Amino acid sequence: MHSLRLGLGALLLFGSMQTAGAQTWSRFRGPNGSGVADGQNIPVEFSGSSGILWKTPIPGTGNSSPVVWDKHLYLLTASKDGKQRSLLCLDATSGKILWQRDFPGEYVKLNRKETSLASATAAVDADGVYLPIWNGANVQMTAHSHQGELLWNKNLGQWISQHGTGSSPIIVGDKIIFALDGDIKDIKGNPIDGAPQPTLMAFDKKTGDRVWETPREGYRACYSAPFLVERNGGRELIVTSTMSIAGYNPETGKELWSWDWMWDKKGFKFPLRTVAGSLVVGDTLIATSGDGGGDRRMVALTLPASGKPDYAWGDGNKVFPYVACPLTRGGHVYFVNEKGNAGCYDAKTGKEIWYKRLTDPNRFLASPVLIDGKIYAPTVDGDVFVFAAEPTYQLLARNKMDERFVASPAVALGRLYLRGQNHLFCVGKTK
Repeated sequence: MHSLRLGLGALLLFGSMQTAGAQTWSRFRGPNGSGVADGQNIPVEFSGSSGILWKTPIPGTGNSSPVVWDKHLYLLTASKDGKQRSLLCLDATSGKILWQRDFPGEYVKLNRKETSLASATAAVDADGVYLPIWNGANVQMTAHSHQGELLWNKNLGQWISQHGTGSSPIIVGDKIIFALDGDIKDIKGNPIDGAPQPTLMAFDKKTGDRVWETPREGYRACYSAPFLVERNGGRELIVTSTMSIAGYNPETGKELWSWDWMWDKKGFKFPLRTVAGSLVVGDTLIATSGDGGGDRRMVALTLPASGKPDYAWGDGNKVFPYVACPLTRGGHVYFVNEKGNAGCYDAKTGKEIWYKRLTDPNRFLASPVLIDGKIYAPTVDGDVFVFAAEPTYQLLARNKMDERFVASPAVALGRLYLRGQNHLFCVGKTK
């Protein structure tokens, strides 16, 4: 009964967030980070002029995903020489750039071409746009009005990582919550001089004042965005990082429980990095991790109505994604991975339902979205695959676009927004 109440509570919470988000996409991966949008009626097939309502050239470069609020779309970009970061506001209906606000920066050479100097995704609500900006040395949390006025700017200190920063904030009531998890040890496990302590922090939305902060154990830079679950009569903040999966009180920052990844028991020599967001399916919490060397792991925890979760199942093979976030529908977990494959697993047991190669050498780094029972998955080679979120595999379309995709899509207003290497594409049905 406890599991049933938890599952129903989570479903009600997620359902209300998804309904409210039908006209908005207010954070990385949309409502509660689920990547799900219903009632959007997006075309399955589109390419060239068919189904593409508009495409707008985006200055500079970056992997920041679009967010949408009240027919305004926001994203972060960096100049190609690395000396400037810019927050852009576009008309979500026409694609016209309405305003641009610039911040000074410096060029930093990152060790992977898929990363960028502008990878963080904003959180947005009726009061403003909240975005961390890395200038190459320090991270600044910023707040802008919808007219482009800078409301506040807080320096969070140094960020250290071979991949740059890409952590994204979320809004919980009157607070901005942000997990700042940089590298604090090198690949050999030696401490990095001057590396700041990984910290989960909350800011007052109106003033930018720090409301609370909770230091956490760290190792490698992580980018998984927090999300909420309904437990024990209240909301709980779930944060996944290189050392643990943990639950926090979003009002106080108090750690409620922590589950360690148990690396030494699974044959891993050092902790893996978390990039993809986690998710809850009924009473099962699922998280993924990996590294550039090819190690991958997915773990599932059973969430009781209260207290610390229990290990349910896990796997350390090469199947599960490192970068792209998984999705859930009907008790199943769906994903695409860096090898160009898609998969469906039973969330409760970890049993493989199907695993298919979509294409070679296409890779999936952008996180897919689930729209009206169909999964839209962009690749770095410029294709957008569409397949059914069903336990029977069915490929519905392969849409060829002439641009690479690393940023994750946004869905709102009956439109799919795809940030490519050089353009922002808007996919939808003409009325």
